[in-house]
Amino acid sequence: MATKFSKETYLYWYELMQLIRTFELTAEEKYKMEGKIRGFFHAYVGQEAIAAGCMTATKPEDIFITAYRDHGLAVAKGVSVDSCMAELYGKATGCAKGKGGSMHFFGKEQHFFGGHGIVGAQIGTGTGLAFAENYKGTDNVVLCFFGDGAARQGILHESFNLAMLWKLPVIYICENNNYAMGTSVERTSNIHDIYKLGAAYEMPSEVVDGMNPETVHDAVAKAVKRAREKNGPTLLEIKTYRYKGHSISDPQKYRTKDEVDEYKSKDPINLLRKSMLDGQLATEAQVKEIDTRCDEVVAASVKFAEESPFPSDDEVLKDVYVDQDYPFIVD
Repeated sequence: MATKFSKETYLYWYELMQLIRTFELTAEEKYKMEGKIRGFFHAYVGQEAIAAGCMTATKPEDIFITAYRDHGLAVAKGVSVDSCMAELYGKATGCAKGKGGSMHFFGKEQHFFGGHGIVGAQIGTGTGLAFAENYKGTDNVVLCFFGDGAARQGILHESFNLAMLWKLPVIYICENNNYAMGTSVERTSNIHDIYKLGAAYEMPSEVVDGMNPETVHDAVAKAVKRAREKNGPTLLEIKTYRYKGHSISDPQKYRTKDEVDEYKSKDPINLLRKSMLDGQLATEAQVKEIDTRCDEVVAASVKFAEESPFPSDDEVLKDVYVDQDYPFIVD
């Protein structure tokens, strides 16, 4: 099959997407069936093609920052699967030392800056990270992810204005999975096409098919090139769909089973697998080998998490303030 992407790229996409899917489904099982994971839990199941396409369109030094549906992007960025699972378990070996949980994954070395629980907060922080890269004179770009619900936050408009004024190297990516927490865009905004919000700031903007890593890669690569050339930000509305509820406790009464099944028929992993097999980019044996490897990696992460210790009591006030002599901490 003639393609502009290499066989290796397709294999990389498939393995990453399958690894994210396996991680999420396994973690959900540990939460629901075994009670070993508690607190909030927001699964990335169905949105994996976005993470895959963004990874091949960027370099390791580029910064990712996102909201609380952060597991998939953290794994994509290279935060170890062991440390991600341990974080869900609240263990000291977690990527946030067991203090952040599902919503606050973090990987400084991997340039993954969270995991933010306050809706839309990462839009301002991501803009600030882009300002810092611009100030330091690097050619790094920031990919700032947010959901369709956060598009209604005022900080988006303030950030868009300054990012365009200062031509900051930031790509705003709205992962539009249709429902925010449980309310459709149509019920909360007069603007149903979120990418059109960029027009008020003359920001280049487009809508992207988020169920295909190829289309995601192309759109992100174009925006990255623009940012690296000091031409400023881009807004991408990437259309996707989450198969799970907003969080693990969501009864999902706002959508029908038929609607979910319709989107599952467009599952990005299944479609990519079929495309690879039909185009002779991979064999059934190679695909099964990847599936097995992902199963083994995630199973090992569960073992790692379960055998890891919980944080000790003296960790409670650590990492809260950078200033160790902060005068307002009292016993």
